[in-house]
Amino acid sequence: MSVLPLVFTSGWASGINAYAVVLLLGIFGATGVTDEVPASLQRTDVLVVAGVLFLCEVVADKIPYVDSVWDSAHTVIRPLAGAVVAALLAGESGSLPELAAGAVGGSTALMSHLVKAGTRMAVNTSPEPFSNIAVSTAEDLGVAGVITFAIFHPWIAAVIAGTLLLLGLVILVFLASRIRRFLRRRAQRREERQLAGTRSRWPDG
Repeated sequence: MSVLPLVFTSGWASGINAYAVVLLLGIFGATGVTDEVPASLQRTDVLVVAGVLFLCEVVADKIPYVDSVWDSAHTVIRPLAGAVVAALLAGESGSLPELAAGAVGGSTALMSHLVKAGTRMAVNTSPEPFSNIAVSTAEDLGVAGVITFAIFHPWIAAVIAGTLLLLGLVILVFLASRIRRFLRRRAQRREERQLAGTRSRWPDG
């Protein structure tokens, strides 16, 4: 129970930016800010890889349509990362608490990932790129702020994460029409590319 708030919060944050979660927790553990972070997340190689991938996400996440491709590629990665981080935080390898923590972290990460991905689809229906940059920056700051707050006030941070997750799901319902519009546009572009490829192979047809 003592680690449950941090497990839930890290799961929510992993669904938005898993690399930032690993990087922040690892740094907090390595610098002695908290003793809740397992040694495996504090390893130098883990921090370096998480840092590089975090920088890649910072860039990709702010480019229209590239962000949605990036989200699609992370549909499995983010929930898996949330489950692994949660299980490591719970400790006691193979124990019931570890398995339960992994389930909580993974499922929470999946829900927040779906909110993030759906919101980005809706944002990508607008022609200008500034909304992508604004939303991405807000997400990065939100993850950093909530994870940092969770180290010192885990229960309050968990309430904040839960509120943000619920609010995101509600917003997603209101954005449903824009998400469908984005999916139609993407399907249309795919059909146009396939048609262009067919014509290039059979120019006389």
